[in-house]
Amino acid sequence: MKTVNIICALLFVIFAVVQYNDPDPWTWIAAYIYVALLFILQIRGILTKKMLLPSLVIFGIWGLTFIPDFLAWLQMGAPNIAGEMKTEEPHIELVREFGGLIICLAAMTFLWRQQKN
Repeated sequence: MKTVNIICALLFVIFAVVQYNDPDPWTWIAAYIYVALLFILQIRGILTKKMLLPSLVIFGIWGLTFIPDFLAWLQMGAPNIAGEMKTEEPHIELVREFGGLIICLAAMTFLWRQQKN
């Protein structure tokens, strides 16, 4: 499991690095580095459920703020979000950000399941 956690930590660092061209890069750099640090704490045997719970709650609430935008995107027929972001298509950035939060929450849930305490 340690190898998987190392790979995940590295992936989240890479996710943070590629945020430099995002409209709000520091928010996402901080979020991805934070999740990477959680994996590092797990690797070192320091992470506990008590430490993870606030993160899950905060990221979960943050994710809920994107639900209306995600539903609006679905009502539009789920148009492609892989294209270039344009002012007239704000759904692209909003759906991508929602996806990023889902990835963070999935990673934290993975860490939660590893905890014995």
